[in-house]
Amino acid sequence: MKRKYVVSGAIGGVLVAALVYFYGGSQTPSGQPPLRSLTAENLNELKKDFNAAKNETRVLLLLSPT
Repeated sequence: MKRKYVVSGAIGGVLVAALVYFYGGSQTPSGQPPLRSLTAENLNELKKDFNAAKNETRVLLLLSPT
């Protein structure tokens, strides 16, 4: 019976941690603009900002959940 509670508690803890990780929000370092999701509406703004920083190091990182 005790093992059942331990396993249930561990699974519950993992679920709570996952919810906090994915939905808890985030912070960026001071001086860095906040992270943004790329959409069709803000693609031109991304292009403009990327091209404006031509004398700086630029990194474009695309992540996919699949």
